[in-house]
Amino acid sequence: MGIKKIIKNIIPKRMYYRYELFKYNQRKNMSFKSIEESISKRYFEHFGRQLSWDNPKTYTEKTNVSKVYGYKDKKREELTDKYLVRDWIKKQIGEKYLIPIYGVYDSFKEIDFDKLPNKFVIKCNHDSGSVILCKDKSKLDLKKLQQKYDGFFLKRNFAYVGFEMHYKDIKPKIIIEKYMGDKISDYKFLCFDGEPYYCWVDVDRFGNHKRNFYNMNWELQPFNQYSYGNYDKEIPKPKKFDEMKKIVQKLSKGFDHVRVDLYVINNEIYFGEMTFTNGNGFEEITPDEWDYKLGELWNLKSNRK
Repeated sequence: MGIKKIIKNIIPKRMYYRYELFKYNQRKNMSFKSIEESISKRYFEHFGRQLSWDNPKTYTEKTNVSKVYGYKDKKREELTDKYLVRDWIKKQIGEKYLIPIYGVYDSFKEIDFDKLPNKFVIKCNHDSGSVILCKDKSKLDLKKLQQKYDGFFLKRNFAYVGFEMHYKDIKPKIIIEKYMGDKISDYKFLCFDGEPYYCWVDVDRFGNHKRNFYNMNWELQPFNQYSYGNYDKEIPKPKKFDEMKKIVQKLSKGFDHVRVDLYVINNEIYFGEMTFTNGNGFEEITPDEWDYKLGELWNLKSNRK
């Protein structure tokens, strides 16, 4: 168990949240030179090679350069916001692809749980990792949840968690959306210059996690992201895969690189999110040669100037 997990488990939640917020607030004063140095050190420790800020070649290098300097594209900030992106999706492909929401709140204490159905999903618009699936609201510990959301999630500037700077100016909110069921298929498309090249599918995310990558002909690829390994059984191509490809092609147009996530629920397609810094640049692409091959597809426009 890592030191961070040990600390998280042995100290009271309130103290842990204060410690984390203090750490992130300290990072707000860092210069871009210091941010580069911090990322470069971690990158070398993680991958065993230097990160080139002036001439990045690999996919993970380009993700790190893009996450620090891609904030200059304000459209990226808007589409990263899980609430604001909904208006854009409605205009681009239509409201039918959006998961219904019950409300949007500036604080947890504003939520009237008596007016919510028994099942729903809670998440923030400005971060990653704040999702809670509620299958029975009578079992929720509202006091602890308020401490978690109002005392931590809503106060945390996610830009300073991993230096994904396009999160910096997103105004934090809580979204309550419809619980769409237990059988949800999640498809993540890697798109470059408006074209989807690969789609990955996760299997058993909360158990024996496996991940498969497919090309647009639904052929299993010889690479992976992170250390999950391939699922050893056949994953059928979605029945509406051609429609999904057209959707991500439209949504990714105008961006040098973006990951577009779609869900398939009861054979209907729903929008998930737009991710501009996949894996925060620290999830290994294996084998290593594919880190370079994916990097070749990315005509990086984010720069340090």
